[in-house]
Amino acid sequence: MLQITLWQRIMIVLTIVVGLSLALPNLFYPRVEAHNDAVAAMELDGASPTLIDQAARWPSVLPSGLVNLGLDLRGGAHLLAELPLEDVYQKRMVGIWPSVFDALRDNRDQIGNFRRLGIEDGELRIRIAEPANVPQALEIVESVATPVASLSALNATDIQVRAENDVIIVSLTDEEKAATDERTMLQSLEIIRRRIDEVGTREPTIQRQGANRILIQVPGLGSAQELKDLIGTTAQLSFHPVIGRSADANVRAGVGNVLFPSIDEEGIFYILEENPVVTGEDLVDSQPSFDQNGGPAVSFRFNSAGGAKFGRYTAENVGQLFAIVLDEEVISAPRINEAIPGGSGIITGNFSLEESTQLAVLLRAGALPVEPEFVEERTVGPELGADSIEAGRIACIVAFIAVLVFMFLSYGTFGVFANIALIINVGLIFGLLSLIGATLTLPGIAGIVLTIGMAVDANVLVFERIREELKTSKGPARAIELGYEKALSAIIDANITTFITAVILFVMGSGPVRGFAITLGLGILTSVFTAIYVTRLFVVIWFEHRRPKTIEV
Repeated sequence: MLQITLWQRIMIVLTIVVGLSLALPNLFYPRVEAHNDAVAAMELDGASPTLIDQAARWPSVLPSGLVNLGLDLRGGAHLLAELPLEDVYQKRMVGIWPSVFDALRDNRDQIGNFRRLGIEDGELRIRIAEPANVPQALEIVESVATPVASLSALNATDIQVRAENDVIIVSLTDEEKAATDERTMLQSLEIIRRRIDEVGTREPTIQRQGANRILIQVPGLGSAQELKDLIGTTAQLSFHPVIGRSADANVRAGVGNVLFPSIDEEGIFYILEENPVVTGEDLVDSQPSFDQNGGPAVSFRFNSAGGAKFGRYTAENVGQLFAIVLDEEVISAPRINEAIPGGSGIITGNFSLEESTQLAVLLRAGALPVEPEFVEERTVGPELGADSIEAGRIACIVAFIAVLVFMFLSYGTFGVFANIALIINVGLIFGLLSLIGATLTLPGIAGIVLTIGMAVDANVLVFERIREELKTSKGPARAIELGYEKALSAIIDANITTFITAVILFVMGSGPVRGFAITLGLGILTSVFTAIYVTRLFVVIWFEHRRPKTIEV
């Protein structure tokens, strides 16, 4: 156990150096943060003397990743939005009515006259003038049903139809409601994320909670009302004729044209006519669907004015490309295979079902599908965040000093080795947090404090085993070797059980609970590494140089 080969020593040292290098920027947080902001601004808007000066405040050859500070540490705005998903069913039935109307109108000779009574509680009601023709009308309306675009409901259709006397009632199936709920939540998350990302705030937290709620936390934002106003803005969706495409970001678009980047095609830019054919204001609906060969596709529908403009354009430009632009980025550029009258069409391509759903979400990302209800809102001031950071710093320092003193008084020289490993351990935790871009919150600091207390457990187990082996009159080398060997299983078992707990907390929890679980889990990994390898490396190097005939732990 005392034999550590040269390549193992090199790997241990390299791991320590890399981990501490990744953690280093956090010691110079304001300077590195200003550097990162300047670099990001130059990528978007180009260089300026002020930005170049800010970027030069931190060497570009050094890592610049930081541990992001959460809302409770930086201050900012917090919202919990609840989406009334039932309102979406009403809109879906409004979108289905034109197809039902066309089907009934084309078969008026079989069913006679009919009229829509209205849409209430997510149900479309249609009265058939001749009650005897209701069965035929039911079959006609059922033919309008389409498969549910969901992997969990492959054999289900989107609508169910029933009759009450002379009234036909059309409603969404349970499978379609579930798929609609999922698409609505994805769409809302996408819209909110795009709106908030435009502001350039650092590491906002936007995550789904439960079936119909979205948690939104934006560090550094002035107030919750500002965040609500930000979410309420509208995305800019438009459809443009394509002039050409290029891999050169500096290519001249020409008078009356614009140059927009592609989202899916890395390094590709589209030259488009500046004036769109239609805009997102004319888009009524967009849903994942299937093409004539059964492959995933995306169907869309415009209102009457937008449909007329789109129909004329597609009739005059068959074979040409047109670009779907969202917030000055091309999300898709399909080819017009034929004229698309009536204001509806389908986008086909080599989509998977998930990709077609995502594209449909992006197409509808101009506005939230339903008006959110904010059930919780609060603003955390930066002063409170500073107080939280100071309290967390004091807690870490007190815990750190207490553990260092205890280990030195209890184990002497070996305790010093454990203390050095503990310092490295904390550095490695921050290095990993910086590497993965994790967000540190107050519960996360609690996880680090707990890790500091737990980090020496493995060393205590090893040192106590060495003490026991020395009492049996074994030599120092043999006692150290057996101490590490016999303590290893206990170290692994204890840390695995705690790590499983951290994983469960991360999977089942949300928000602060996840922050605690992340720091606890990473702390366990670094603690095991420092106890099994780093501390042992110190002991081996010390023993090789001192060659003591007796040791006292």
